[in-house]
Amino acid sequence: MPPTAHPHTQPRARSSQQQQQQQQQQQQQQTTAPTSIPDTRLGLSAQEVATLRQHQQLAHAQTRSPAGSQASSQGRLLLDPGSLTLLSRHFDRVMGAISQRLEQLNRATETATQTHYDRAGNAIEMADAEIARFRVILRQIDELETEFDKIKHIREIVRGFRARVEQMERRLG
Repeated sequence: MPPTAHPHTQPRARSSQQQQQQQQQQQQQQTTAPTSIPDTRLGLSAQEVATLRQHQQLAHAQTRSPAGSQASSQGRLLLDPGSLTLLSRHFDRVMGAISQRLEQLNRATETATQTHYDRAGNAIEMADAEIARFRVILRQIDELETEFDKIKHIREIVRGFRARVEQMERRLG
């Protein structure tokens, strides 16, 4: 007859194995779960925080990731490398779009200026209309440059956080 284990030792061994597996799963979940911090701790103005929240939601919505939208709605910024990379790429696209728009407006300004110069001698009314158009364009340029500076500032902060997170991952990894 083969030796049998004591009835109480086998369940304890399984229980101990199950506990170890649960602990390993929890550790894995903790390392893979997105880390976040309150976005108010970033040293940004209220307007910059609102812009950051909006862009985090947009970045995650474009990839159909509910994590960023949920974090933004809770006033938190995701700090995992994937989220920061996603946010950084989003800001790169936004800045690219702003740069393109600035270029379009600059060309429009040049056109308006040239048109104004060519037609200035023809009629004062035409000159006044072009000046008004020029002022609108300049106002739009000022607004876009302000938005560009805001996004640039936030992007640099995000890059800093991303670098820190990656450095922490290398230390922990």
